[in-house]
Order: sequence, then structure tokens, then C-alpha cells
Amino acid sequence: MPGAPSSLDELLLASRPLAPDLRQSELSVPSMHCGACIQRVERVLRDVPGVERARANLSTKRVTVDWRGEPPPLLSALDEAGFEAHLGDDTKEKDDTLKRLVRALAVAGFASGNIMMLSVGVWSGADADSRDVLHWLSAAIALPALAYSGRIFFASAWQALRHGRTNMDVPISIGVLLAVGMSLYETAVQAEHAYFDAAISLLFVLLVGRTLDHVMRERTRAVVRNLARLGARGASVVEEGGVRYRPVDEILPGMTLQLAPAERVPVDARVVEGQSDLDVSLVTGESVPRPVGAGDALQAGTLNLTGALTIVATAAATDSFLAEMMRMMERAETGRAGYRRIADRAARLYAPVIHLTALLTFVGWMMMAGDLHRAVTVAIAVLIITCPCALGLAVPMVQVVAVQRLLQDGILVKDGSALERLAEADWVVFDKTGTLTQPVPELVDAGTAPTLALAAAIASHSRQARRISCRANQASAVVEFMRRLPQCRPAR
Repeated sequence: MPGAPSSLDELLLASRPLAPDLRQSELSVPSMHCGACIQRVERVLRDVPGVERARANLSTKRVTVDWRGEPPPLLSALDEAGFEAHLGDDTKEKDDTLKRLVRALAVAGFASGNIMMLSVGVWSGADADSRDVLHWLSAAIALPALAYSGRIFFASAWQALRHGRTNMDVPISIGVLLAVGMSLYETAVQAEHAYFDAAISLLFVLLVGRTLDHVMRERTRAVVRNLARLGARGASVVEEGGVRYRPVDEILPGMTLQLAPAERVPVDARVVEGQSDLDVSLVTGESVPRPVGAGDALQAGTLNLTGALTIVATAAATDSFLAEMMRMMERAETGRAGYRRIADRAARLYAPVIHLTALLTFVGWMMMAGDLHRAVTVAIAVLIITCPCALGLAVPMVQVVAVQRLLQDGILVKDGSALERLAEADWVVFDKTGTLTQPVPELVDAGTAPTLALAAAIASHSRQARRISCRANQASAVVEFMRRLPQCRPAR
């Protein structure tokens, strides 16, 4: 369409400056799902002229790219490599991936259990005719289950092979398909052994691992989203025609804002009028409110407690303290600690090494025994027993879960290698005693009726108190308000 911005123009508009000649862009790559994908995406982007750094995050399925000069063709480079990519965060609130994984897991589990029961009859010494019937019944259950549940791996493997690369799903798909194919052949020639139970059981176990990995990463993404919810959705902007509510994305540096009690600071700002107390525990970990007045700097995400303030924005929402915290959280997940770097290198070498090992196994058995059937069976066994999921997912998942748990307890990890260094520590020394008290003050005394009436008059200027003042009476509303904001605890 004439006049429509190109992808390079959109990339420039969506980027943020880091230095006079250095900018940073965020890309969403929803098709990443394993360590090999991360390696491939980062390598493709680093090969683009002008790119200084590329770091992928498997939990959020996003890539942070630092580049210089003219906007580089990042999206087209990923598209040529077989990865669909978009600018910004393209993830949905309701992700259908978990539903697909659960359905595939249920089908594979049902098929695996039934085939295993049929196999018990074979293992118990069934005669040849009964054995053949049981094998054909197993095949009738295994083939639909393989077609439905296996597509989770087959589609990914085919996409990788189409673009001349491999990932963790390639050896999985080859091993499962060869095992089922060999079992069909054994059944057709009325042989003694068939391996439908092993193939479908392996598929079931792999889907269990893939589902658990997805659930844990979704929980980590939820923590990051909860951190984002600490930011205000908008603010009251003072304009020539009066006060107008604007979304936080429309607030620019230099705009004058009105901040009422019980509102969060939308962007980094500076106080120009008024006095208040702020809950800055998000920034410092300190639970005691901090008094602020004219000239004091405010960080996005902090909570205004007592007084109305007039503030001036000093940064946009994308450059605020809260946005930087979210980026630090994502960098912590993508940080390459020592063990994770070892696992990444091993995962990158896994597919070619295992395929070569299986090929050499086949050739070796052919040379020693000259038995094609035996050589194929052993080569398939090599692919089956070397499942790569633990190698490619276990180490990153441990780091992701650890960072998530620490963030839930109010501890922000800036570098994943810090977890490894902390494991070797013998002593921990704290130099800020205020953060070692109870994290949230509690309401210990609601006071007498005159005190509540006075508190009600004071709290009537709070928007949150007005929301709940329609209940039984204003005094009880203030008690509930104070319980919701325990920082406003009355003196003992």
C-alpha cells in the first residue's frame, strides 16, 4: 500500500536508543521451543550486518537485538531461517499451545496404556496366532496415536529440515517413526517381536517433559506479567484545556501529571508540587514509606500513599525504572551461566553426533554380522535411548524456575551465573538492616470510633477509599482500606 511504513521503518520506530549509534529492538519469535532453536536464532541474527548482540529468551519467546547504523533486516533473516517473527511482544493472554500439548499427551497416554496391556498377553507366552492378533491390535491403536500426538514433534522437525537445520525434534521424530515402521514390518511378516509399546510409551514420556517445560515457562512469564501490572495503565495529564486521562504509552517526557493517593507512579518523574509518602519497597526493598516533596525523583511502579502530587515525567514508559526491571528479569533468564553454556554447546552438537553414531552403528553391525534386520534394530535403539530432552531443557529450566521463585520472594536476579556463585558462598553479610524486617506491616489496632471518623475524613480524598466507601459506613470502609494498604498502619 503506498505510503505504508516498511518493516525496516517499523523496526526503527519500535527500537530504543542505548548509545549515540546503538539501538535495541525486541522481537517475538513464537516458534522457538528448544535449546537448538535458541542457538539457531541467535546465530542467524548475529550474522546480519550491523547487529552487535542477539539474546533469545525461551520463556517469553522473545529476542533482544542490539544493532548499529541503518535498521537491519532482522525479520526477513529469521523468516529465511524458518522462524516466524514479529516486532514487540506477540504472545497471547490465552496460549493454545498448552491445550494442544495436553490433548496430545492424553491420546498418547491412552494409547500407551492400552498397547502395554496387549503386550502383557504377548509377554505371557501367547501362541503365534494370538500374538499376531495382539500385534495388529497394537498397530491399530498406535498409528492414530502416532499421527495425532506425534505431530507436536514431526511438524517442528519438518520445519527445521526444510530450512537445512536440525533441532531436538529431528532425532526424536526419526527414532519414533523408525521404531513404528520396524514394528509394522515385524507384524506383517508375523515375527516374534514388535515395538509399538516402546515407541508410543517414549512418545508419551517426551510429551510429559514437553508439557511440564511449557507449564513452568508459562509460570515464569506470568511472574513477568505480574511485574508489568505494577505499572499504572495511565495517568491524569494536565493540558491547556484541563486535565485529561491518557494511557501510559502516550505519556512523554515533560508532561505534567496529577498523582492522587493510592495511585502508582506511571513513569519516572520529578515532584513539582505537593508532599506525600511513597511505598518504594519495589525499588529498595524497604517497607517503611519514604517522604517525598518538590524536587524529589520518583520511579515508575512506586505507590503514592498519603498526599496528592503534581509531577513532571522525565522518561517514557519504555525507558522507565519498571521497564528496566522487566528487562533485567528477562536478561537473568537468558543469562548463560557456566553449566548452561556447557548444556547449550552439548545440545548444539547433539543431533549431528547422534545421527552419525546411529549410522556408524548400522554400518558396524552390517560389517560384523551382515544381518540387515539386526543392524537396523540396533541403530533404532541408539536413537531411542539417546532422548535429548533432558540435555536441552533440564539445565535452562532449573535456572528459569530458580529465578521465578526468587522474584516471587522479592529478590531480583540480574545474572544467572550468580546462582552458581551463591552455591559456593559460606557467609552472607547484609549492610542494610531495614530490608531484613517484616516485608509488609500489619494493622494491629483499628482504633476508637473518633479515631476512625478522623481517619475517614483523611482517607476520603483517596480514590481507593472512595471505591469501597459505599459499604456499611465510612468508618468500616476505612478499616478495609487500611487492611488493603497495610503500609498505612496506625501507631501503636
